[in-house]
Amino acid sequence: MRSLLVALCLMAWVCAAFGQELYVNTEPASNMAARSLGIRIENQGFFNPNFKNRTTLEAMFGASGKLMLHGAAYVSDFYQPQQRFEGASFYGKYRFLSVDDVHRHFRGSVFGKVATSRNPYQMQELALEGDNSGVQGGLVFTQLLHKFALSASGSYIHGLNSANPYGNITGAREAIGYTLSAGYLLLPKKYENYNQVNVNLYAELLGKSNPGYGQSYLDVAPAIQFIFNSVCRLDLSYRTPLYNNMLRNSANMYLLRFEYNFFEL
Repeated sequence: MRSLLVALCLMAWVCAAFGQELYVNTEPASNMAARSLGIRIENQGFFNPNFKNRTTLEAMFGASGKLMLHGAAYVSDFYQPQQRFEGASFYGKYRFLSVDDVHRHFRGSVFGKVATSRNPYQMQELALEGDNSGVQGGLVFTQLLHKFALSASGSYIHGLNSANPYGNITGAREAIGYTLSAGYLLLPKKYENYNQVNVNLYAELLGKSNPGYGQSYLDVAPAIQFIFNSVCRLDLSYRTPLYNNMLRNSANMYLLRFEYNFFEL
């Protein structure tokens, strides 16, 4: 019981101090606590020309202070009239750099992702969240400055889908992804206990390019996040293009996510 209380108090302090790093559309360089487990259920979708949505069930495990692992399964009606199981993905992130100071730190991590999907290659965007089979690798760096956190990432994606029944759809089998995320801890103004609700505001830039094809986009994704009792969170976001000449599903898409964390496993 004592170890559980210590873990809860520690996590409360972490959420209060670093909650603004829990980005909604991207992953920071920081990891979840060692020997902890997180469960996410997420729904994303768009309304035009017809309402379509995808549900994701994701499990996250803090293998150590430096290594975090994710496994996810996807169900959607993006590519057919009815909801169906699309595929799964596995994600790993290793933190190789930590520069810590009072109320600030700088982190660097390398990450990789492997995904399998039963969907044919129909869109010009390579996306490993149920849309395509493929592999991804990249780097992410995050800077925390008191209540403000800034994070940037770059990655390479290689698509493995081969079937394409739509001859008029042309797109690359390789892509470059890039993100820039900012988060601000709005509430509480003063931390007193782990029962306080944390409110974080985010603004994220999400981009992708297909080299050699002249296809790219850059989206802006504002978001709000609520953390309850330091163990569960609710995320709401909506992304919309600043620039886009790529055929894809992800433009003008909402995101709704609930996450619960278990500590000291």
